[in-house]
Amino acid sequence: MYALVDAVSFYASAEKVFDPSIRNKPVVVLTNNDGCICAVCPIARRLGIPKFEPYFKIKWLLQKHGVVVRSSNYELYADLSEKMMNVIGRFCDDQYIYSIDESFLLFKNYDNLIKDWHKYGHEIRRAIWKETKLPVGVGFGTTPTLAKAANHAAKKLPGYNGVSVIDSKNSAKEVLQKMDVGDIWGIGRKISKRLNLQGINNAFQFSRLDPKSIRREFSVVTERTLNELNGLSCLSWDDVREDKREIFSTRSFGQRIVDKHALQAALSKHGAIVCKKVRQQSSLVKKLLIFASSSPHDDFYYKQSFVYEFPVASDNSCDILSAISSVLDEIFKPGVRFYRCGVGAVQLESRQFQQSDLFMPDNSNPQLMKCLDKINNRYGQGTLKLGSEGKSEEFQMRREFLSPQFTSNWKDIPKIRC
Repeated sequence: MYALVDAVSFYASAEKVFDPSIRNKPVVVLTNNDGCICAVCPIARRLGIPKFEPYFKIKWLLQKHGVVVRSSNYELYADLSEKMMNVIGRFCDDQYIYSIDESFLLFKNYDNLIKDWHKYGHEIRRAIWKETKLPVGVGFGTTPTLAKAANHAAKKLPGYNGVSVIDSKNSAKEVLQKMDVGDIWGIGRKISKRLNLQGINNAFQFSRLDPKSIRREFSVVTERTLNELNGLSCLSWDDVREDKREIFSTRSFGQRIVDKHALQAALSKHGAIVCKKVRQQSSLVKKLLIFASSSPHDDFYYKQSFVYEFPVASDNSCDILSAISSVLDEIFKPGVRFYRCGVGAVQLESRQFQQSDLFMPDNSNPQLMKCLDKINNRYGQGTLKLGSEGKSEEFQMRREFLSPQFTSNWKDIPKIRC
């Protein structure tokens, strides 16, 4: 049996954890630089607040309904996510953290221990709420795709009360008939449109199609999705928990950058973030993409990128940031008001299967990188950093509605007065 545990409007729910005064109010969270709405709590959703709309367009609607607006507090979200995942991990014998608010569970030796999966799902929900105050939905299924479908039912369909179990053809039919075909995990927008044109509107109709014809018309991946909906497991646990093949860090600036050193600091910060994520999945960077651009709405749009290939793949922040510095002259152009920049590891290799070079020394220095990550994990990101990242906050994104970082900043730790 598989399960997927997913937080309900995670960013918006996280904002309510340490602020009880807004728990019964509508809350929305904005994207980088307070651009668009990226999270809408259930209360705000019932008011008709749309997701992914620019903030300035519906500012009047938010004010009309007294909606609480928050900037993205990534430091708080990351810490609450870690706490939530630690609680979830106690309820299974194998766990894969799929995203910041989603976790797949695999139950290998639980068949004789758990007689009622519905009851077990509610135990998971209560434990998470008790220890983190985050609401979650729990979906059980005989395949990862069915677990994802069950989670959709648990969170979005009436009558499931946060927990759904798909363990038979009847339970699968009950859920799939209520799901749009576009809500199936692995079915993208283009495929769902093509299916709609053929009269396939819900997940159950899709599951009744012939797998071979689906493979011919779409792909083997879509065929596997169909088989998974019929209880035939096609995704191995390793497929579900596959490492990322590319890792990016990119962001628009809170205010325009015209200085070369400020651009270098911004790119270096993105490079350090990419390095940390690369090390977390035990990968190495072989090719690095570095880019910067002005706004596409400027009169003279400028965008420049450079792909740097390392002789020997590395996860050393010193190597990555040195590469960024070496190509800075290729990217920076005087007079350009830079609006956005980023760094991406576009070709990754596994550290476990690294091919060494006889004539190139290994400068990865894993002990130093482990020490760097350990200190930053304990005392907060950015406690230790390389000199090229600089101290300037000029390139930081705009967050005018930022809530306190209750769990990661000493000055914001909640104070209890008795």
